[in-house]
Amino acid sequence: MISTITAFGAGYIQKENEVIVGLQTDQLLKRAMKPYGGMKLVQMAVAEKGLEVSEKVLEIFNYAKDHNNAVFSAYDQEIRKYRSKHVLTGLPDNYARGRIIGDYRRVALYGIDRLMAAKKEDLKNIDGALTDHKLRLKEEVSEQIKALLDMRKMAESYGIDISKPAQTAQEAVQWTYLAYLSAVKEQDGAAMSLGNVSTFLDIYIERDLEAGLITEEEAQEMIDQFVMKLRLVRHLRPGAYDEIFGGDPTWVTEAIGGQFNDGRTKVTKTAFRFLQTLYNLGPSPEPNLTVLWSSYLPKGFKDFCAQVSIDTSSVQYENDDLMRETRGSDDYGIACCVSYQKLGKSIQHFGARANLPKALLMALNGGREEENGEVIIPNIPKIEDRVLDYQKVMGLFKKSMAEVARVYAKAMYTIHYMHDKYYYERAQMALIDTDPAIDIAYGAAGISIIADSLSAIKYAKVYPVRNEKGLTVDFKVEGDFPKFGNDDDRVDQIAKEVTGLFIAELRKHRAYKDANPTLSLLTITSNVMYGKNTGATPDGRKAGESFAPGANPMHGRDENGAIASLNSVSKLDYNDALDGISNTFTMIPKSLGSSKEDQVNNLTTLLDGYFVKNAHHLNVNVLDRETLLKAFEKPEDYPQLTIRVSGYAVNFVRLSKAHQLEVINRTFHTSM
Repeated sequence: MISTITAFGAGYIQKENEVIVGLQTDQLLKRAMKPYGGMKLVQMAVAEKGLEVSEKVLEIFNYAKDHNNAVFSAYDQEIRKYRSKHVLTGLPDNYARGRIIGDYRRVALYGIDRLMAAKKEDLKNIDGALTDHKLRLKEEVSEQIKALLDMRKMAESYGIDISKPAQTAQEAVQWTYLAYLSAVKEQDGAAMSLGNVSTFLDIYIERDLEAGLITEEEAQEMIDQFVMKLRLVRHLRPGAYDEIFGGDPTWVTEAIGGQFNDGRTKVTKTAFRFLQTLYNLGPSPEPNLTVLWSSYLPKGFKDFCAQVSIDTSSVQYENDDLMRETRGSDDYGIACCVSYQKLGKSIQHFGARANLPKALLMALNGGREEENGEVIIPNIPKIEDRVLDYQKVMGLFKKSMAEVARVYAKAMYTIHYMHDKYYYERAQMALIDTDPAIDIAYGAAGISIIADSLSAIKYAKVYPVRNEKGLTVDFKVEGDFPKFGNDDDRVDQIAKEVTGLFIAELRKHRAYKDANPTLSLLTITSNVMYGKNTGATPDGRKAGESFAPGANPMHGRDENGAIASLNSVSKLDYNDALDGISNTFTMIPKSLGSSKEDQVNNLTTLLDGYFVKNAHHLNVNVLDRETLLKAFEKPEDYPQLTIRVSGYAVNFVRLSKAHQLEVINRTFHTSM
């Protein structure tokens, strides 16, 4: 059965005990097909479960076109080559793009009837001389109105009328969840974020508490059951997807805390209630709890966040002061891992990332790919020098990045044009203002490898090792050189410069729907796959060796302690990477202090100090390497061991062995 908002009847865990109801299908943990993203991907996933897609569904797709087929029908040979050679990686061309956050609060606040009336008025007002934009918009709003009708019908299957605004706290939580449920019934995007609902729901909960309609235990139970449902979100995905995004994440990202622009705090009791679920239900990757950290947050909340991080390693932090100042709005969510999105007012078109170390190797190899010598970028002169010259390498690297940016922009235009046409997110877009602002979210992998490689060329002597084809297959480095992650401006400024150069190239190209180009320094767990498909680099990294995650220093190279490592990452300019700068950070517990009180105080101080330097993001793990080694050997003993990886959390035992080993090999800071 093809999953839609109304495809399945009501589903329950234990109906008599459920305060908040609703499942993606009619049975707990039953995964549903969403073949409009890519029928081939669905067939692979189903076959891996020992099943077959029904003939009826296959027949439909003899006539209907899916997003994947549409994209590849329009790809030219250049895009295909960049994709197959792992220069452009993880593109959402055979799975749903995700990263669009519906403002799910609107269903509770207004009810479906008023939302439909507003969309019908918007449709009527799209008049005048037709343009491509207006015609697309007419069709899109028409689909949104149908989605709102289906939301109401789906809710009715549970005996719930969401046509009017929610009147109680339980209704507000339930209405909000049903709106989100509609989205995950139809879409299996790479990130299906929730937004920022805790402050909103707290208004209803506090009103009912003051009126004596509910107790605190009942208020917490509503949030526990809401979070329980969010943890149960599942998508049908093949094993190949797990190579890109390890651990089967869904990125149900909920942003908690932060400040209003007028100085009031957004921290409420319900912010605490969401974090408390990590104790009541146990640690878990989902929802992807994201604290919007401000230096002005209440101290009690800061301390509780630090305690939760120390106890569970399940929380990430993003710089609320920086994002509000840079992006303007104080009402925003985080799409996927690190990406700002103004709720209900703007969306994002996701685009995975470019492999910058590949771009550097093509610059060093006359535009040829390093594995078999195929020309990817024509007209790049060969370097035949015995020792690499920094100025010459930088000149060619800039040309290489310019070409990568040009092809990347072309691929993204194709992907998002086709996604709108064949796999439009009608449920999410029904809960967003008509004709919203759009960011196009480009990404770059391997920034620390680039920084260290260029640093080695500039400050040491790097000798390329070439094979019989003249391809550089390895490097010999004579002398020491500054390494990213040690608070050394000589190399840190290289990382900053390259980030600025790459986004400047991307901004030269027009995006689909005139979207605003942004960039992330983020890898998810794809850093393992990127490394596997990338040759040796001038920093001493060997062929096949994993990249560091996100904007992290390479494993073990940040030798001057935790603060020096954080300082290096903080120098990357958020204005050059408005889609986010991911930093995953691990400390052993005793490095934060001998007592729990000291650990909480020191972690809070560390977070304040990091973010006051305009750093953007931090995943915090507080654990010993020995714990991970034990879980690696005996996974059955650690079913709920949760760690932060690169922008999201994951059950460690659900990662592949390759991903687990990469995490084990990361830097575990033993001192501040």
